[in-house]
Amino acid sequence: MSEKKALLVVSFGTSVPETRKKTIEALEADLSAAFPDRTFYRAWTSGVIRKKLLRLENMTIDSMDEALDRMAADGVTDLLVQPTHMLIGEEYMKIVNAVRANAGRFRRVAMGTPLLSAPEDLRALADAMKAAFPDRKEDQMLVWMGHGSEQMKDNVYIRLNELFAAEGLDNMIVGTVEYDPGFESVLDRVRARKPRQVLLAPLMVVAGDHALNDMSGDEPDSWKSRVAGTGAEPLCILKGLGEYAQVRAMYVDHARRAEPV
Repeated sequence: MSEKKALLVVSFGTSVPETRKKTIEALEADLSAAFPDRTFYRAWTSGVIRKKLLRLENMTIDSMDEALDRMAADGVTDLLVQPTHMLIGEEYMKIVNAVRANAGRFRRVAMGTPLLSAPEDLRALADAMKAAFPDRKEDQMLVWMGHGSEQMKDNVYIRLNELFAAEGLDNMIVGTVEYDPGFESVLDRVRARKPRQVLLAPLMVVAGDHALNDMSGDEPDSWKSRVAGTGAEPLCILKGLGEYAQVRAMYVDHARRAEPV
């Protein structure tokens, strides 16, 4: 009996074309290259962003249900699903539930996990974060902006800070837009260390709205403005995690270790 293999890469999505090309599409390309025997499909979970992209760029991207219908209609028998989400949270569980509900339409279905799904993932990401800025100077601090989530049983952002502290890296810290660790704790560290310059970088797959507005916007409550208020010079790095080859390799590894659904 003939097989038709497919790879479905599922992302939340972004309405910023520049970061989409450098992050989501780069991830899709690396995953496709890792599985050349599989036909590539994509889906985005954000209906708001899909509608916005259709309106602004006349670009149509499938929802999860649409992608599953399309693959079933195309005769796919062996399906590998890899999300580009960072955490096991609400958005990821929507993908899991959709895949489970449709698993009977395919002979085999396997699914990889988000970027941070196991303790070893934290170490791998911490190493990638350090490698991203190898030439940090003594009078610089590197601040990463995470999104934050109230649903995490184990706060990966706090765990990353613990890893950096254990290595004596007091010039690198993670804060989040929502929940813990909040940005006020980051500012406390900046005030205590008194760096000349603070590098601000998104700890998110894409450098989208949060990076453009919450991090690097000109409003008084942006991270850039609040860092400047401490006397340090803020320097915003608008580069999502999907732009780093070391991070993309983590997703490829997760896809290779996908488990049956």
